Amino acid sequence: MTSILKFSPFADVDDMPGIRHFQDAVNRFLSEPGARPWTPPVDILETENELLLKMDVPEISLKDVEIKLENQTLTIKGDRRFEQAEGKGYHRIERSYGTFARSFSLPGTVDTEQVRADYRNGVLTVILPKKEVAKPRTIRVEVSE
Repeated sequence: MTSILKFSPFADVDDMPGIRHFQDAVNRFLSEPGARPWTPPVDILETENELLLKMDVPEISLKDVEIKLENQTLTIKGDRRFEQAEGKGYHRIERSYGTFARSFSLPGTVDTEQVRADYRNGVLTVILPKKEVAKPRTIRVEVSE
């Protein structure tokens, strides 16, 4: 009769102090507001005349947002700070806080001299107009008999 042994390669991981410290550090990092990395969601829409980039950045002051355009790359950086109210005890914190950075490669059809931005109701909209050469045109063809 053969006996079957249960193989548990990580059974004694909890007994290793280095692993325990690592697990505690990761758990603290992921549970502290402002420490979790976050990425605001973005929608990109193309119309006939422009590209529109819409980014959800609620509760972020415009002074905490930087928009930079360099070498056909659009970079948006910002910071949403966690402000704990005095005497208030949070039961749950699910929203992300801290700094973020998003970069987007732009096509050569974007007129980088005419880029503008707008911020309303927590949505940052970057308007990237197309160059005249890139806009579609209709050419009328005449048939000669």
